Order: sequence, then C-alpha cells, then structure tokens
Amino acid sequence: MLIILILIFLIIALFLSAVRGGKWSFWNKVVRTIITISAATYFTFWFVERSVSQFLENSLAVQVINYLPQPIDFYIIRIQDQVPEYQKFSSKHVGQVRPEYFRIEYLNMQKSNEFWVVGYIGKGNLVYFSQVAVPNKNEDKIIEVRNYINHSLKLSTIATEKVAELKYENIKLSIWVTLDLLLIFLNAVLLFRSNKKK
Repeated sequence: MLIILILIFLIIALFLSAVRGGKWSFWNKVVRTIITISAATYFTFWFVERSVSQFLENSLAVQVINYLPQPIDFYIIRIQDQVPEYQKFSSKHVGQVRPEYFRIEYLNMQKSNEFWVVGYIGKGNLVYFSQVAVPNKNEDKIIEVRNYINHSLKLSTIATEKVAELKYENIKLSIWVTLDLLLIFLNAVLLFRSNKKK
C-alpha cells in the first residue's frame, strides 16, 4: 500500500533530520524536503480525489430517505459483475440518517445491475435490508425506508460481513493516514526551523 510506503519514507526523513552538519547536510535537507513535499502533495490529491470522485459523469444517484422514527445508519453494497470474487462486493457508508431526512450517494453502476441497502440501529443491530435491481442505469433511485424489514436473511448475513470488513478497513486506513499526516507535520516543522536558524 502506497500510504505505508510514504510512512516509511517520512520516518527516514525524520531520522535524517537528526543528522546535522557534515558534507552531506545539503543533500540531507534536499532529500527531506522532497519526501515531505511529495507526501503532502499526494495526500492533498488523495483528499480531493475522495471528495469529488463520487460525482462521476455516469454515476447513479441513490437517495435514501428515512421515514422511521429513529436515526438509521445506512450502508450500500454494490454487487459487481464479471470481476474476481474478492472484488464482487463494493461497500460504502452512506451515514446516519435522521427521521424525515435523506442522504444521497453516487454509485458507478457500469459493471453492476444490483445493490443492497443495509440499515443499522446502534452497534450491529440490523433493522433494514433490501435488494435493489437497476434495470435502467440512467434513472436515479429513491429508496424510501418506511418499515423495519429484512428481505433476505441469507443475503443480509453476507451484507453484515461486508459492512464489518468495511469498518475494519476504514479503521486501519484512518490510523495509517493519521500517522502519515503527523509525520508530514513534524518533518515540515523541522525543515522550517532549520531554515529559520539560517
């Protein structure tokens, strides 16, 4: 994973900042500067891409409306066709939707004809599951959640596993990203201090 590789380079840059003086001091600073700026540039691009990538030209807008009396935490699992088994399920966290409110998610349905909507109350208490077929990929979908219902116990079990995997991956990713950002900040501060001393 590129984020872990960046973390390693940032740690190296941090160690290099402890090396002072000597004939290699100039190149030491150049290497640290390149690593820090490259890492900062990558994460800037990464955050922008994650923010705007959902608004794809061919994406399907899915509006999830919660008519139930409690806030529901929704997930969407897209079923992908003609891909390896490990890529068959693509999960997204829609977010917690309050009563009488809605959220909109954008899905790339080029390789999909179906997605699942999963809703939870609290931690792991599944209260809503539905399969949604997409015969027309040019027509946006409106999902109105009016009842506590589970259309398929078998598929909802698979969905629960995929949601758990998504949560685990998100926790791992957030830890790596936080460490990277912390090291970018530390390296930038050390570079700024060394410049200021001169």
